[in-house]
Amino acid sequence: MGRWKTHIELIAAILSGILIIIAYILETQSIELWSVITYLAAFFIGGYAKAKYGIRKTIENRKPNVELLMVLAAIGASLIGYWTEGAILIFIFSLSGALETYTMNKSRKEVSALMELQPEEAWLLKEGNTSRVSVSSLQLGDTLVVKPGERIPADGKLLLGHTVVDESTISGESVPVSKDATDELFASTVNLSGSITMEMTKPNSETLVQKIIDLVQSAHNEKPPSQQFVERFEGQYVNVALIVFALLLFVPHYLFAWSWDTTFYRAILFLVVASPCALVASIMPATLAAISNGAKSGIIFKGGAHLGNLAEIRAIAFDKTGTITRGRPEVTDFSLREDLDPDEMMAIIAGIEMQSNHPLAKAITEFIQNKGIAPLQNMQVTDVPGNGLKTFIRGEEIRIGKPDFVDLSDAEEFQGGALNRWANEGKTVTFVRDSKGIAAAISLKDTIRDDAKTTIQKLQNMGIYCIMLTGDNKKTAKAIAEESGMDAYIGSCMPGNKVEELKRLLKEHEYVAMIGDGINDAPALAIATTGIAMGEGTDVALETADVILMKNDLSRIAYSIRLARKMQGIAKQNIVFSIGVIVVLLILNFMQSITIPFGVIGHEGSTILVILNGLRMLNRNI
Repeated sequence: MGRWKTHIELIAAILSGILIIIAYILETQSIELWSVITYLAAFFIGGYAKAKYGIRKTIENRKPNVELLMVLAAIGASLIGYWTEGAILIFIFSLSGALETYTMNKSRKEVSALMELQPEEAWLLKEGNTSRVSVSSLQLGDTLVVKPGERIPADGKLLLGHTVVDESTISGESVPVSKDATDELFASTVNLSGSITMEMTKPNSETLVQKIIDLVQSAHNEKPPSQQFVERFEGQYVNVALIVFALLLFVPHYLFAWSWDTTFYRAILFLVVASPCALVASIMPATLAAISNGAKSGIIFKGGAHLGNLAEIRAIAFDKTGTITRGRPEVTDFSLREDLDPDEMMAIIAGIEMQSNHPLAKAITEFIQNKGIAPLQNMQVTDVPGNGLKTFIRGEEIRIGKPDFVDLSDAEEFQGGALNRWANEGKTVTFVRDSKGIAAAISLKDTIRDDAKTTIQKLQNMGIYCIMLTGDNKKTAKAIAEESGMDAYIGSCMPGNKVEELKRLLKEHEYVAMIGDGINDAPALAIATTGIAMGEGTDVALETADVILMKNDLSRIAYSIRLARKMQGIAKQNIVFSIGVIVVLLILNFMQSITIPFGVIGHEGSTILVILNGLRMLNRNI
């Protein structure tokens, strides 16, 4: 619908322009009657939509608006015999209106594209048979088949098969992602290679792509404070302009001895040049374009106000787990006693650990399997809660767990004090003990994201203070903070402590962002100037945050701030430029140094320029 509206407005503007040319030619040929009729047709075709909107809004709001000023100016110019100038005013005004509508539609293009990309049908697998059904009829737990080249119909997990998926519609990342069993799949992404079987795990209303659509549509409807101020200012400004216009119809004639023709002409020209069209269009087109740019780049802004706040950010507080780090432990060091066969011992360790659901056990098992070593099967393992695991192999007891569980003194002496060395690096150490003593030491760590360090450096180069707030112990906090390049860190920081730290940072820096992903981060996200949530975070964090980084891409933080600052810069440029043009044109009008055609071109041209300037926010090379 929006696209057709743009086309209709543009056609009306062009047709109005053609009629003006025809009318002008008829006027030069002294065919006065047909010239006037053609001008009137140009007025009606070009100005109908704006006049209708201006009159309707004036009645609804009980106060005049910019559109009404323009209509009055065009009618006034015609009444004093300046048909060409009045028609040109309507033509350029309608053209700028068509361009503004185009801008609004362009800024929503990414969201519309997402909506169009949502599949309407899916292959439902039931009792061994597949049938084509409507996506709206699917239910949680349904098993679906997705063929190569098809769009994935729902959020879910991969059950059978291996494929590569194009997830650019939700993440902005053009590189396809490899998918294996149990991996997450997202609605509207494209299955590029193999035929797969998946299970639907979320209803249609809660899919990731639907959340993106809902959030961005909501953001489009929320105006930044600067835009709200401009709109309030517009209402008062129009009232003042009409009062001044009424005075100008009489005062200059008596005060400056202008002729009545000159007085009316300058009063009409005042209406033209004093209208704040460009000022009104200074902010919102750029804001909507920035929001759409963010959506296409994997950043969801919940409103234009958050863009303005983000542009002012001077400090950022980071959660650690799941934000700076990956949120899951990984093996960083694996040391075995020299008399052992590495493959045999690793097979035993993996065989024991695979029978535990503990995150550390899963990480160790995955590490060993990635080396191509198969876990020893059919082992009877005993879980010792809070300590570790134990089993017997050929009558020999094998223990895996904490240092205390395998004998603390032996653990501390193993490999020249590896325990203390790794612990000081913020790592968790697991030991393996057999009948001869400590057989192996394995260190694990929640490693930082690949882009964490470069992101922190970029933010610091932008003049932003970076601090990490984590509930982990101070040793771990220090190690992660140093590795990522943080300006400061605070360990053993509980949710209440994070709120207090945010309050302190707000007093010191005024504009502070908080980035997190968990329920425990929600209070701090709420109190920060701008709350930023990782896209794979908890629902509470996502609902509380003002900005969401899809796909947990930390590098998007620096991009989002650059985007916000550029938008703010463009808005300021537009405001200064539009006010400057009005002031210059008003001065020239009172000096009688400008005519209506040039007043129209100067005023409406400035409106077109600020809209085009706002469109620059759609450029992703920021």
